[in-house]
Amino acid sequence: MMALMVWYPKCSTCQKAKKKLEELHVSVETRSIVEETPTVEELRAWMNKGGIELKQLYNVSGQLYKEWNMKEKRKQMSEEEQLKLLSENGMLIKRPILVGDNHVLIGYRESAYETFAQEE
Repeated sequence: MMALMVWYPKCSTCQKAKKKLEELHVSVETRSIVEETPTVEELRAWMNKGGIELKQLYNVSGQLYKEWNMKEKRKQMSEEEQLKLLSENGMLIKRPILVGDNHVLIGYRESAYETFAQEE
């Protein structure tokens, strides 16, 4: 199985997630969330595939999210405006994003990764 991991290589959580996938023998292609930020279409498709709400895409602990006061700002924005903003600013997106044939996971939870490896 080959999965796609959209990550920030310097992020310790992303590194931990990648290591866990290696332990679980999940082949993964990595893509930098900053250099190759997901497109609006990709984000929408992943939301649909993974049953993910728009608010779950935000990296709420990130510096940019806080600096831009996104907690309040996003309440005034349409879904389309938010997806466009996320697609232009990879550091606003929660990471890593793990995309398989059947599942999409946002963020890292060890148990979810174990389930992902079994079900993909």
